[in-house]
Amino acid sequence: MPMFFYLVFTPFWPLPVLYAAWFVLDWKTPEQGGRRSAWVQNWRVWTKIRDYFPIMLQKTKDLSPEQNYIMGIHPHGILTFGAFCNFCTGATGFSNKFPGITPHLATLSWFFKIPIIKDYLLAKGVCPVSQSCLDYLLSRKGTGNLVGIAIGGVGEALQSVPHTTSLIIRKRKGFVRTALQHGAHLVPTFTFGETEVYHQVLFPEGSFMYRIQRMFHSFWGFYLCVFYGRGFFQDFWGLLPLPKPIITVVGDPVMVPKIENPSQEIVDKYQTLYMEALKKLFDEYKTQYGTSKTQELLFL
Repeated sequence: MPMFFYLVFTPFWPLPVLYAAWFVLDWKTPEQGGRRSAWVQNWRVWTKIRDYFPIMLQKTKDLSPEQNYIMGIHPHGILTFGAFCNFCTGATGFSNKFPGITPHLATLSWFFKIPIIKDYLLAKGVCPVSQSCLDYLLSRKGTGNLVGIAIGGVGEALQSVPHTTSLIIRKRKGFVRTALQHGAHLVPTFTFGETEVYHQVLFPEGSFMYRIQRMFHSFWGFYLCVFYGRGFFQDFWGLLPLPKPIITVVGDPVMVPKIENPSQEIVDKYQTLYMEALKKLFDEYKTQYGTSKTQELLFL
């Protein structure tokens, strides 16, 4: 990015000036569903990434294109490889498995204020996890729209260590309320292997590094995780993820009625139904995808 702005002081100054003008005129596009590009979503590099782990998408039920959906992404993991590959690229065949459904993966809104990064994310079908964007996709853009949200958020990233199944969800009720307001069905998913591809260094609460992580989160909106995988030429340390299978299983939707002003009781009811559906999904497939039979899903 510094090199981009350096061009202002060179004979190529029209390029950054024109882009800056476009950036301002295009300011509201992220809040209106973005600007996906089939060309970007089908770059060959995504199939290389898919095959490296490998990453797979498993469908358990059909999703009707006559309905809109909010999909819960669990667990968050460090870098959400499964969600990005399955719902932001064509590498695992989402459009063939769910014809008529347009997926959008929601992420932190401030990413869309960064030049170039914004356009890259929009091209992949990523959108801000803002109320205005969710309202637009679930009400003003017709049907067949699916918005994926990592319910545990950045807080869950700190718990992303191998062999853990703890999900931050009990206090996350906003996605349920939004689903009720638009009559969007709730789709549970669980990505087996997402927490296995990196080792994370956990710092005790109250320690110096823990306080640094909290300060970083308060300023930037996400946690500075310290993690490692494998190296380019050796397997014991580096920034490359470990080549372990990542399988995203898409569960049976929880049918949600449209209620413009749902009571807290109604919100709690459908949150409970969603958690029960998620637990059922996890229990049904955990042994098939390498999780211990005795491992339980823990809701925090």
